[in-house]
Amino acid sequence: MFQMREKQRGFTLIELMIVVVIVAVLLAVALPSYQNYVLRTNRTAAQADMLAAAQAMEKLYTVNFSYEAAVAGTTFPNEGPIDATVKRYDYSFPNDPNATSYLMRATPKGPQTGDGIMEINHLGQRWWDKNNDGDVTDTDENNWDRR
Repeated sequence: MFQMREKQRGFTLIELMIVVVIVAVLLAVALPSYQNYVLRTNRTAAQADMLAAAQAMEKLYTVNFSYEAAVAGTTFPNEGPIDATVKRYDYSFPNDPNATSYLMRATPKGPQTGDGIMEINHLGQRWWDKNNDGDVTDTDENNWDRR
């Protein structure tokens, strides 16, 4: 009589290869986007730290009529983002704050290294070395625009 064969179940090799290719394409698109998101998030956190430090500097100036008492690492943290467990920036004053001015710098480190330094001064002027060439005075680097 007729032999009834049980139908085989499962995926063919072709179907599995198609799934692998789809997953690889999705990862190729999503991974760089995610990495860029992490860099921007760390940069934004460092900017928030620097703005908070600038406010504290102004408070210090209001009390002492001088910025001289501020020192990174004592008055302010010397690494950040402050809330992060892994620190991505070193905070410093390239020149010691004097009675009337200061310049604060955030230098990226670790995976953040290629993101360029950020600076803020006593006038609230901000610089970000977007192209990471060591010169924050380039055209369009006088802000913290998150591009």
